[in-house]
Order: sequence, then structure tokens, then C-alpha cells
Amino acid sequence: MKNIPLINTLAKMRNGSKSILFLSALWLVISCGSKNEEAESIDTGEIGNSVTLSNDQLKNADIELGKIGPKSISSVLKVNGRIDVPPQNMISVSVPMGGYLKSTKLLPGMHLNKGEVIAVMEDQQYIQLQQDYLTAKARLKFTANEYNRQKELNQSKASSDKVLQQTEVDYTTEKINVKSLAERLKLIGVNPDKLDENSISKSINLYSPIDGYVSSVNVNIGKYTQPSEVLFELINPSDIHLALTIFEKDLSKLSIGQTVYAYTNSQPDKRYECEIILIGKNLSAERSTEVHSHFENYDKSLIPGMYMNAEIELKNNSVYALPEEAIVRFENNQYIFLSESEATFTIQEVKTGDSENGFIEIISADKLLDKNVVMKGAYNLLMTMKNKVEEE
Repeated sequence: MKNIPLINTLAKMRNGSKSILFLSALWLVISCGSKNEEAESIDTGEIGNSVTLSNDQLKNADIELGKIGPKSISSVLKVNGRIDVPPQNMISVSVPMGGYLKSTKLLPGMHLNKGEVIAVMEDQQYIQLQQDYLTAKARLKFTANEYNRQKELNQSKASSDKVLQQTEVDYTTEKINVKSLAERLKLIGVNPDKLDENSISKSINLYSPIDGYVSSVNVNIGKYTQPSEVLFELINPSDIHLALTIFEKDLSKLSIGQTVYAYTNSQPDKRYECEIILIGKNLSAERSTEVHSHFENYDKSLIPGMYMNAEIELKNNSVYALPEEAIVRFENNQYIFLSESEATFTIQEVKTGDSENGFIEIISADKLLDKNVVMKGAYNLLMTMKNKVEEE
């Protein structure tokens, strides 16, 4: 690690010839340092990159020493995405036979219960279908009786085999017709078992197939709709996903089951816990793919299509780390203090990585393993060093 010219900035506070002498000395140290890559700390001589405390200063600084050690720290991958609805959770409601919309109370965003009436349709073809079913049902009863009668006659040779066969064909045909019409009635929400000549109606009810929400209403009262036309779109929120955009370089860091914490720009402190359930296999032109995660507890305020930020907890890594209090920041750099003696401390720049639970990873920390590091009171040492430079 290179020598650290921290006092380069502090010395700007000096005036007159002392500043010129100081900067000259500093330039000499930097030049020497560039030739000696093995130097681990700043010289404690004339430029003052170390500080020696008096007994009173040492007492007031409240300094505690310690060794850098291994810690298990989870790194975090910050990404963004949007709330997505899987195709199987988005329901399009239409009427297989078409018809006029008589009434509906639906509005976008409205909550629905499964089995709840969402609309009433009417059309003369509903009447015709019910009539056809009841007529076919009556004919079926007649053909069934005729078939049974012909079987008895045939057994006594009072009727020919040909007549029996024709009667059997008629009976089978009517059974097929009745079954087909019954299924068509079910398709428009009419129970054939409860239908009789007194319950024929020009209207049918549409029922909600899910517990969920109304996404869109595409029709108004009085409008005639075709069988292929979508009247309403419903959303089942039980499996709404958070679709995250992950770039190729980060895909190897992810796995099924990893925890994701999502949040919106408007409420960054409100976190939604998710779990990765699917990692895409296709890369886009931007070298990214979608990773789907499932909300542990879905919030009704989250709307499909809403953009969200997310942090993905990566696997724990054992790294060398120091308490956050041991690291001081100055002029966009980070430093620690090493104990040279009971009252003398040297400042040294460090590079940091991930942080968790009050500890920060120190990158390339191997050469610090046998050093006594200031764990507490580092900021007091920095202020003491700064004041010392200002007074010179």
C-alpha cells in the first residue's frame, strides 16, 4: 500500500513561507513513496503524519486498541425492477355467446370475492339456448321410453331388429344433444339442473372467478359485446411478482431462494421482503435478464407496473473487517490509525468493501494482521493531528 499524503490537504491552512517549506517536503516524500511500493505507513518525521499525545490528551482521547480479525459479512447487490403479474394471475372476462351489458358495478381497483356477481348480460339467444335444452330434454325422455318399449317388443319378436336399432340411434342422439346443450348453458353461467320451463330468463350473471382486484373495465352499460371481446380484466394478487433487471456480470451471484428487500422511491424506509423464485435464461441486447421474486406479504398499495428498487442479500463472506468507528473519512479517502507506541499513532489509508452490523470490510488487509489498530477514538486522533498542523 502506498504512503498516504493526508497532510497535503491540512497544510493548506498554513500561511507564508512555512507552507512553501512544508509542500516542498511533502513533494519529496511523495516522490520517495512512488519508488518504494512496500512502505506501509507515512513517515512520522518532519511532515507529521503521526501524532504523539500528551498524558492529558491520551486520557481525553478515550482510545481503545485491537487487532483486525475475520468477520462474516453479507454483500448487497442493488438493482431495480417493476411489479409484474404472471399470465396465470391475470384474468380476462368475456361472454362466450356475446350479448348486451345490462348492469355492472365494477371500477378499476375494486376488490372482488370469488363467486361474486360482476355483471348482468342479456340477449335473446340466451332464451333460445334454454328453450333448445328443455326441448331436447323432453325429447330425450320420449326416446328413452320408446327405446325401452322396442326392446320389450323385440324380445317377443313383435318388432324387427331394424326398428330397435333405429330407436336406439334416436335415443343416443338425444342424449348427446342434451349433454351438449347442458355444457353450453354452463359456459354462460346457467345451471342446467335447475332450469325448467318456469325459470327461462333473457339475462345471465357473470361471476368473479377469483379473489382479487379489477384491473380494467372495457365496456359500458348497453353496449353489445362480441364473444371475443374482453369486458373486464381481473388480477389475482396471491402470486404477484417483482421482476428485477439483472445484468450478465451479476447473474453468477444469484440463486433461487435468496432474500430480496424491495422499496419504492417515495417510501425508501418501508421494505418489502421477497424471495427469488426464477432466474431468466435469456439475455437481452443490453446483456440483462429478468429475475422474478415473490412477495412474502403482498401489500394492496403495490400496483402492477410500479417501479421499485431492491437490495439482494448475497452469500455471507468471511473477510477481514474493522468496526465502523475505527475508520475516519477525510477528503474522500478513508483512514485508520496504527499504534506505534503507547502515545504515538500513525495514520494510514485503507480501501473498504461491504459493511454489515457495524463492521466494514478492509480490502488487502493481510499486512495489518499483526498491527495494533485504534478501534475507538480514531476521530479524536484525526482532530488532534489537524489542530497540530494548523498551529505550526
